[in-house]
Amino acid sequence: MNSSTLFSSALTATVLAITVGLTATTILKEQVGVGTKPPKGADVLFDGSRKVLDEKWTYWQGPRLAASLPIKWEIVKDPAGPGTAVSSNDPAGAGGKYGAADIVTKKPYRDFRAHVEFYISKPGGNSGVYLQNRYEIQVLDGDTTSHGMGAVINESPSPYYAYNGVGKWNAYDIMFRAARFENGQRVEPAMVTMYFNGKKVHTNQKINQVWGGPNSGMDGGNNGGKGITDAPGGLKLQAEGHDVLYRNIWIKEMNIKEPNTDF
Repeated sequence: MNSSTLFSSALTATVLAITVGLTATTILKEQVGVGTKPPKGADVLFDGSRKVLDEKWTYWQGPRLAASLPIKWEIVKDPAGPGTAVSSNDPAGAGGKYGAADIVTKKPYRDFRAHVEFYISKPGGNSGVYLQNRYEIQVLDGDTTSHGMGAVINESPSPYYAYNGVGKWNAYDIMFRAARFENGQRVEPAMVTMYFNGKKVHTNQKINQVWGGPNSGMDGGNNGGKGITDAPGGLKLQAEGHDVLYRNIWIKEMNIKEPNTDF
């Protein structure tokens, strides 16, 4: 083998090594779990401050609304770390009156990647994270059923095994694709993939309807929750009169063309 051939072989090997290195970098998974920071282009929905809470959120104007602005969710000291959080224990939601004081982002969304951290202070703590103000990802200590912790409510089993428990922070990392419509008719249901505290617990889970009736979320009163409309909706957090705290909430708009939310 002459010197020219040796040089060419070495150059090819170097290019291959660089290419392999770049490929390995590009296929690394996105960070998930407690403490995950918002990626470039994400909208920070809650950073612990009253300012951002009031700028980005409002009460959901549902049929059971019993609260009035300004939002009565209190900013509190983080019980398990530095900084602050917001408590969902709005007085208007006392007794578990969901829909009475739920808060929703002022901006609506279609497809998105979202991160939400929550902390349940006492056993039995109850709240919920609503995608598009329609589809609930349950936050409920002690419930391991399809209505329980981490479930796509009434449509998937509860991944209770991934829950960190009372008195600890937990994180949902969600990739959501909205329902698709043609000529005003739904042709593809909504779909979600979710990590719970860094563990993948739902993969391309289809969501068929809104559960809980008109007091639960958008379209809940349409045809028993099956009458989904082609409208974006905000990220919503539920007030049920419990000491459930939230922090580090962000969302990044996506355009998920194919019915695949896996990440």
